[in-house]
Amino acid sequence: MFRSRSKDEKAPTDKVTADLSKQPRDPEAPKGRPTPKRSDAQTQRRRAQSAPTDRKEAMRRQREARRADLAKQREALAGGDERYLPARDRGAVRRFVRDFVDSRFCIAEFFLPLAVVILVLSMIRVPQLQNIALLLWLGVIVLIVIDSIGIWLRLKKQLAERFPDEPKRGAVAYGLMRTLQMRRLRLPKPRVKRGERP
Repeated sequence: MFRSRSKDEKAPTDKVTADLSKQPRDPEAPKGRPTPKRSDAQTQRRRAQSAPTDRKEAMRRQREARRADLAKQREALAGGDERYLPARDRGAVRRFVRDFVDSRFCIAEFFLPLAVVILVLSMIRVPQLQNIALLLWLGVIVLIVIDSIGIWLRLKKQLAERFPDEPKRGAVAYGLMRTLQMRRLRLPKPRVKRGERP
């Protein structure tokens, strides 16, 4: 008798709205929102069909997408297509650095073959050959350091002249790392011949 009626009134309306949501809606009744465009409805349906149903399926699709991206990057590295190159190889500055390095004869690119030869010489149990191998190690390292310093200075100067307003951070290190790779194995592939100036 002295109870608040607001609690009693709320309970039946909650039950009624819950019951109404379970009942099928009359097709003639207004729906309270505008009808979507056909193209929007079709894209929503496609999205609902293509959405992965479980976690394994989502992971599989993600792996396939990653594989496709890596394949595009490999093709771009082989062909030099700027659109699909990784971020570290993209841009006019990096292209110039690659051309600058590829146009020169670098001692550092022969480091791996020379290292194999020196290792073989050092394994032979002849003291004279082991001494020669040690001297070769020292000579190769000194030559690479001198050559790298020369390339570093010239490349820094060229970049300052050609690209005064563009960011050049890491470009010289990028070029020095490229000198350590053998010319045939460099990616992106060299575009200039030795002796050509970029």
